[in-house]
Amino acid sequence: MTPWLIALLVLGAVGVFLLMFGVGIYNQLVKLKNRFQNAFSQIEVQLQRRYDLIPNLVEVAKGYMSHERETLEAVITARNQAAGALAAAKANPGDAKAMQNLAGAESGLGAVLGRLFAVSEAYPDLKANQNMMQLTEEMTSTENKVAFARQAYNDAVTHYNTYKQTFPPIFFAGLFGHGADAELLDFDDAKINEAPKVSF
Repeated sequence: MTPWLIALLVLGAVGVFLLMFGVGIYNQLVKLKNRFQNAFSQIEVQLQRRYDLIPNLVEVAKGYMSHERETLEAVITARNQAAGALAAAKANPGDAKAMQNLAGAESGLGAVLGRLFAVSEAYPDLKANQNMMQLTEEMTSTENKVAFARQAYNDAVTHYNTYKQTFPPIFFAGLFGHGADAELLDFDDAKINEAPKVSF
């Protein structure tokens, strides 16, 4: 074998190795991104269920809380804002601005729901209403599912971000379209992390 042929074989082997190495990193980045996007879709399912329950909750409360129209309207307005923020976040899970807008909208919704539940304490007939008790139980269950889904999403985002920030993927991530870190989804813990505590 001539030295040129040996050099070409060595360069070819190195090239194939680098190509396979790059393909492995690319595939891992795609897998991790798909994992956190799937985790976000689980959040979406639970939040959508929550948004679907809210009009029923307001409708039941409306019959008893005729003097609390402002509170009921605030709940519907906050629900619509949160649904809009969810739609924007769904279009690009992990986007920093979309996640911050969703977190802000969810915090606002959590605050007005808390106010609705606090005001409902003054209406004993409402507290005793079977539909209200069932809706409250479903809301609490959904809040717990949202918390679990959000934790799974944040875990997947952390894994994705950690992988692409390590050596050597950090050199390839930007080339493969994975430059920006995915954003965690953090709701205001004081307002929404725990399900509303209501005693009926």
